[in-house]
Amino acid sequence: MRLGLLQTSASDEPGANLTATLDLLSDAVAQGAEFVLTPEVTNCVSTDRAHQKSVLMPEPRDPTLAGLRKAAADHGIWLLIGSLALRTADPQGRFANRSVLIDPTGKIAARYDKIHMFDVTVSETETYRESAGYRPGTRATLAATPWGKLGMTICYDVRFPELYRRLAQAGASFLTVPSAFSPVTGAAHWETLLRARAIETGCFVLAPAQTGDHAASAGKPRRTYGHSMIVDPWGKVLLDAGSDTGAYVTEIDPSAVDAARARVPSIAADQPWDGP
Repeated sequence: MRLGLLQTSASDEPGANLTATLDLLSDAVAQGAEFVLTPEVTNCVSTDRAHQKSVLMPEPRDPTLAGLRKAAADHGIWLLIGSLALRTADPQGRFANRSVLIDPTGKIAARYDKIHMFDVTVSETETYRESAGYRPGTRATLAATPWGKLGMTICYDVRFPELYRRLAQAGASFLTVPSAFSPVTGAAHWETLLRARAIETGCFVLAPAQTGDHAASAGKPRRTYGHSMIVDPWGKVLLDAGSDTGAYVTEIDPSAVDAARARVPSIAADQPWDGP
């Protein structure tokens, strides 16, 4: 199985981001990728709510979704759009942070709305309140692919291991963690968290990421950590893309899931306990 992870540095202009993503997608396909994954907020990286309201669309009218569905069909590949920022009917006007799985005919195979909102104070100068602009999802998503079942998550979800254990126990062999990680928390925690989720579940962890300085026509510009990763079910890092944008393609063996779980079958060894 050949996987392609796209590492992008999206701006706050969806049209330009789509063009850049399509170019990288073609590069991944040229390298033989059968399944390509893009990062979180593929269509728009922005901290400015007014700008987001002016450029974001609801799912049926989102041009990035339409363009990437067509590309998946044209290339005959599976495609995970790590996430799209989408307008919703939320009474508070909040957006959805939605991951979308596309099959080789261009059909939407599954959707997942990010459950855990990134509401943190990293430092005195770096604060995030994702819940102010995005409504949280309420349902985990497991999707079928030709290589095994896929558990869909997004970025900050990675700090909540119970979600991943539940997905693995429901049959997931692959866990997706598309992200736009902070440089500070990325340097401290990114690899450790991804490897932990892989080891705990015996799954492959597939984590395409945004990277670098993100151009902004409005609001405060963002920086992200990069280092898109593939981690195998034993916790070995098979791919670390570093900080450069690009299409990174790697061969993996899905049978490694069963092999890892045979060695350490913890995913099926839950025991009841009392307290605290």
